[in-house]
Amino acid sequence: MESQQNPEVIGIDLGGTAIKLGRFLADGTCLEFRRIPTPQPSEPNRVIEAIAQTVQELNQGHAIALGVGVPGPADVAGKVALVAINLAEWQNVPLAQELEAKTGLPTVIANDANCAGLGEAWIGAAANFRHSILLTLGTGVGGAIILEGQLFTGYDGAAGELGLMTINPEGPPCNSGNRGSLEQHLSIGAIRRATGQEPIELGELAKKGDRKALEFWQDYGRLLGIGLSNLLYILTPEVAVIGGGVSASAEFFFPSALAEIEQRVLATSRTRFHLLVAALGNNAGAIGAARLAWQQLGSRE
Repeated sequence: MESQQNPEVIGIDLGGTAIKLGRFLADGTCLEFRRIPTPQPSEPNRVIEAIAQTVQELNQGHAIALGVGVPGPADVAGKVALVAINLAEWQNVPLAQELEAKTGLPTVIANDANCAGLGEAWIGAAANFRHSILLTLGTGVGGAIILEGQLFTGYDGAAGELGLMTINPEGPPCNSGNRGSLEQHLSIGAIRRATGQEPIELGELAKKGDRKALEFWQDYGRLLGIGLSNLLYILTPEVAVIGGGVSASAEFFFPSALAEIEQRVLATSRTRFHLLVAALGNNAGAIGAARLAWQQLGSRE
């Protein structure tokens, strides 16, 4: 069959405002990329219909599977979107089953931050490493754990919520029910709360040598370093990849993060550790969803 000569998968990143879709070969080559607005209101049936229709348009007859990143947790089998943040009425949606019925293609789903981590580990900043973690510093703080090149999500699919670890037991309350989580110190909302300014403004000021902005980023890096120190002791990753909007100012907070790690972490737990900025930008989720599909196909053989 011709479709087996150059098989492709379609990676999909489902967001509250946009859905990104790309056709990918097994080596990570992207053949075509498309972005469509998320239907509003974003009920499951409307979103699924929009994805299925775009998949049919994209598929040249070579697609053999779909991978989908969803903004929230998925079940461990990679079939059900348990909750989707910023999407209307998304609870326990059998997304994989619905897409399989409409497209005829085997489908696997995962949390979008997990997909971004897989993407970075495949062809991004962590491509040369077997063990990596990703932290996305944005509206929230997402995370992903890649061990031996495979996504680690625990026995029920919920592992890897790195942003929800506690770094200050008396800190600000978190939507998770925790207090003083990493997210409550590093997210865009946390930056606004601490400074009354946007991260982009603080980055611009730091570039101009503004003392207060430079001090803020130094403190920010220290908090990131504390979080990474915990993760280094538990997982000893070779690399931590930092993505999300706040990573645009990494040059101002990486030095203090690394200094904190050096002070807190035994040399034996950080022998080959690297701290890197994410390389794939906003497309990491769709790229990682494609990788998820390729890995799922491999596990069935």
